[in-house]
Amino acid sequence: MLLLLLLVPLFLRPLGAGGAQTPNATSEGCQIIHPPWEGGIRYRGLTRDQVKAINFLPVDYEIEYVCRGEREVVGPKVRKCLANGSWTDMDTPSRCVRICSKSYLTLENGKVFLTGGDLPALDGARVDFRCDPDFHLVGSSRSICSQGQWSTPKPHCQVNRTPHSERRAVYIGALFPMSGGWPGGQACQPAVEMALEDVNSRRDILPDYELKLIHHDSKCDPGQATKYLYELLYNDPIKIILMPGCSSVSTLVAEAARMWNLIVLSYGSSSPALSNRQRFPTFFRTHPSATLHNPTRVKLFEKWGWKKIATIQQTTEVFTSTLDDLEERVKEAGIEITFRQSFFSDPAVPVKNLKRQDARIIVGLFYETEARKVFCEVYKERLFGKKYVWFLIGWYADNWFKIYDPSINCTVDEMTEAVEGHITTEIVMLNPANTRSISNMTSQEFVEKLTKRLKRHPEETGGFQEAPLAYDAIWALALALNKTSGGGGRSGVRLEDFNYNNQTITDQIYRAMNSSSFEGVSGHVVFDASGSRMAWTLIEQLQGGSYKKIGYYDSTKDDLSWSKTDKWIGGAPPADQTLVIKTFRFLSQKLFISVSVLSSLGIVLAVVCLSFNIYNSHVRYIQNSQPNLNNLTAVGCSLALAAVFPLGLDGNHIEEDQFPFVCQARLWLLGLGFSLGYGSMFTKIWWVHTVFTKKEEKKEWRKTLEPWKLYATVGLLVGMDVLTLAIWQIVDPLHRTIETFAKEEPKEDIDVSILPQLEHCSSKKMNTWLGIFYGYKGLLLLLGIFLAYETKSVSTEKINDHRAVGMAIYNVAVLCLITAPVTMILSSQQDAAFAFASLAIVFSSYITLVVLFVPKMRRLITRGEWQSEAQDTMKTGSSTNNNEEEKSRLLEKENRELEKIIAEKEERVSELRHQLQSRQQLRSRRHPPTPPDPSGGLPRGPSEPPDRLSCDGSRVHLLYK
Repeated sequence: MLLLLLLVPLFLRPLGAGGAQTPNATSEGCQIIHPPWEGGIRYRGLTRDQVKAINFLPVDYEIEYVCRGEREVVGPKVRKCLANGSWTDMDTPSRCVRICSKSYLTLENGKVFLTGGDLPALDGARVDFRCDPDFHLVGSSRSICSQGQWSTPKPHCQVNRTPHSERRAVYIGALFPMSGGWPGGQACQPAVEMALEDVNSRRDILPDYELKLIHHDSKCDPGQATKYLYELLYNDPIKIILMPGCSSVSTLVAEAARMWNLIVLSYGSSSPALSNRQRFPTFFRTHPSATLHNPTRVKLFEKWGWKKIATIQQTTEVFTSTLDDLEERVKEAGIEITFRQSFFSDPAVPVKNLKRQDARIIVGLFYETEARKVFCEVYKERLFGKKYVWFLIGWYADNWFKIYDPSINCTVDEMTEAVEGHITTEIVMLNPANTRSISNMTSQEFVEKLTKRLKRHPEETGGFQEAPLAYDAIWALALALNKTSGGGGRSGVRLEDFNYNNQTITDQIYRAMNSSSFEGVSGHVVFDASGSRMAWTLIEQLQGGSYKKIGYYDSTKDDLSWSKTDKWIGGAPPADQTLVIKTFRFLSQKLFISVSVLSSLGIVLAVVCLSFNIYNSHVRYIQNSQPNLNNLTAVGCSLALAAVFPLGLDGNHIEEDQFPFVCQARLWLLGLGFSLGYGSMFTKIWWVHTVFTKKEEKKEWRKTLEPWKLYATVGLLVGMDVLTLAIWQIVDPLHRTIETFAKEEPKEDIDVSILPQLEHCSSKKMNTWLGIFYGYKGLLLLLGIFLAYETKSVSTEKINDHRAVGMAIYNVAVLCLITAPVTMILSSQQDAAFAFASLAIVFSSYITLVVLFVPKMRRLITRGEWQSEAQDTMKTGSSTNNNEEEKSRLLEKENRELEKIIAEKEERVSELRHQLQSRQQLRSRRHPPTPPDPSGGLPRGPSEPPDRLSCDGSRVHLLYK
């Protein structure tokens, strides 16, 4: 940033004439310099856009010249802006000049003298070559650099060889299959003889030795090879190395060679089993293993981004071991073999299984005849086209799918359609680059020279493709022996001292062979840890019925050379599996808005009812309905209706991190709304049932009603819910969970499938908490129904709306008991579950508010009872209503007065009886008993007149009435 600020005042300064630096340069900076041709300038701290936007650079700023390709800077490489506005060393230009190869500046076993220039070698430079003592120069002794190229090939120094007659022979025992299953010896033997001639003619390789060949025809038969193997081992001269062909023969020879301390070098064995170092510890081969296809396949999998593949193989050892190796390699690369099929002769069922498992990227390992059977079944199962890619072996005939085969029932056109677009991998056995090998021949020169030695046409000669491998095998052996013997120096061992018991020389040859690395006619020759050749792989694709080269892969350097000529039926490489698109099932917005409107209107209705109840709380009719409990009911209905809004919120409205808060809002609003709304109604009906269904022991309760007990009951119900919800939220909080449904195929012909998902509010022990809540609330609902039924005929002045409460309880209980299990069943159907739950809340709240409050509103509005009540209260202090409730109250009051009069009469009768008894006792002491009066009256005393007694008796009788 500070540098940019310093440059700001210089950005607007004009250039000199023509944009060049003027002689009177400013002291504030230097004019920018443009880079030379084929080069560039590195501006430290500035981007490309900033360089384009400025014309001057500040004082002390440094620039650095860089060149492209095989060019170097001639002249000052770094310039610095001086205070006088000029750059340093401006009298010397900086140019990018092409340089000649630096490899000419060194010479093994010799010296190089550079004249006419300085390092690096530029145009006009001259080098002279001189060899060390005991070496002589092969090639030109002088070369001149011109336009980046040396005038002559680079020479080399060869050791002065011993005369041919004095050189010691080193024998090679070889088995060439001239006939049999693979007659590769027909071309490989002449190639080996060519290599021996070239090696023996070199003075710098084995100068004191001459390689000689002893060979037999193994016919690619292990039995025949056993006979000749023992002839080679038991007959003189001693062979320093064995060279078999064919995998079966090489297996036999390599197992026996370890007992004779012999190195085995094969030119025509591809079996992966031969890579087992424990079983074949001295085995090498210039023919790559069949598993060499696998690194190329893995590279292509990675190139096209495939992570899932399937395989189908013919049940043979070579393909099984190759596939085992592929499985290990893809596992290391993070690729999965999802399905692995094999067959012996009939591939119909395995191909059907591949189709059933939705295999897309398929590796096929089978011989050519079985390949036709496989792809006939592929055509029948439609396992080809833009969704599929097949990987096959590249050594089939180019028209293998067009060859008539009576074992299949598919036409040529059907086979051509089925195989279109498949990929093949083939080992490169001839260097595709026209570069010279260690033998100073190019690959094309080798082919021409070998063709002249053959007695028949190359296409009719067995092993012609493998001939470069046999040629390079001799060179690998010669270089290893040369390294072991020290190249004729004193540090090596004497090869003529080798015998079958001399393991020391064998170990040294093994180490030299293991470290081989040179350019041969088949390409770069190098062995891996198992002794197998590392080579290039040719990648081809069948396009329009013919194979086209689309790339090469060098596994030794992990270098993929791509020609960008690949073509795909669908325009691009297919996916390794059906692309799964995750889509969430969101709630219908029309349904959510509709129910939200109903809920909003319900909340407005609840507020109106609450306001009405509070405003008219002084009216006696409202007072007798326990208005505070009704207020709680209205608040509870409002909370329950408010729960509809979070109940309808999903990922379409909120972010993922907001989901837990919405889940808690649903639970708390609905739980507290139910506790307040239903709990207040349940408390009313419970009190009515408790008081008025008892006969004698609850008479005093009917006279008085203590409101605090009702409020305490509601508080208890609400407190239980608050405690339960708090424990639930702390111990096992609700969170967002995803329910996944079965995949759905789109109607369009695209390689995708839809994976529907649905969001839920859940917890780890959701079923346990729901069981507690549903069990507790269900018991309350059932008990509320029972109490409402029991009190339907009770009439009380203290709670005058208990019948309406009972009706509301019926509706709420029925809706809740139906909705709870239905919503659990329909939980996977978001619209249906929301509709059932939300409409149950809305309807139950509406019914409760209408049943409890609308009759009160209607009564007070139509009859105007709040006015008459106030006037009567001011005048008489009592109500004169003539409705049914008021009549009931008056009758109860009259009944109490009558009970009081009866109690007084009974007390008077008891007193009179006591007086009568006292008089009778006094009379009996004064006079004897007198017979009763025939008229039925009481006995008369002597001094009492009859009419007096009769009067008293009538009075007593009247009192009893």
